[in-house]
Amino acid sequence: MIKPKKVIYLAGGLAVALLLSACGGASSKGALAPTPTKLSGISQTPSSDSVTVPVTSNPISNASTASGLLILKAEVENNLDPLTNKPIADRLIIHFQNKSSSEATGFEIFYTMTDVVTKASESYYFKLTGFSVRAKSSGYLYFDNKPGIGHFPENKFSIYRSSKNEVDFTIELSAHGLKPATSSAIKSKGTGEKVD
Repeated sequence: MIKPKKVIYLAGGLAVALLLSACGGASSKGALAPTPTKLSGISQTPSSDSVTVPVTSNPISNASTASGLLILKAEVENNLDPLTNKPIADRLIIHFQNKSSSEATGFEIFYTMTDVVTKASESYYFKLTGFSVRAKSSGYLYFDNKPGIGHFPENKFSIYRSSKNEVDFTIELSAHGLKPATSSAIKSKGTGEKVD
């Protein structure tokens, strides 16, 4: 389990959006559409539990050792839209896969961002209620405050958006009955990633 470092609480509202985009088959319940929405075999239905704030510890307690859940890639800069392959504004995007022979449910995600110079750190946790991924399917998670299928909230005042230093991400994605998948990503030294 990834252990968070010191957490700094930042002011600012978190817009509510839901996650879920898939290359072949995922579904989710989240907070956006008043009625179920479908897009290329993906569905999501409304929920009221998508709001999050920074946390001081990792709530994930999945001790499974069964393989099957994999983060293929996590990126936070120089992003390309997975569907069009065209450049988009920087955001945290996670490409993941359920390689198991069964549908994956009970998803949770925890990630920490750390300024490598100041050592300031923030952690975020999402319980992806109603989110499921069919066997042998993959999908994308977006953290960008955008509406519609495939998107979760982010703190637009976070270290990722404000720091001029390198910011390192550690990420843990969990699902019932599968060993949690981990990954990392790096925002290079610069003026901070801009929200579009």
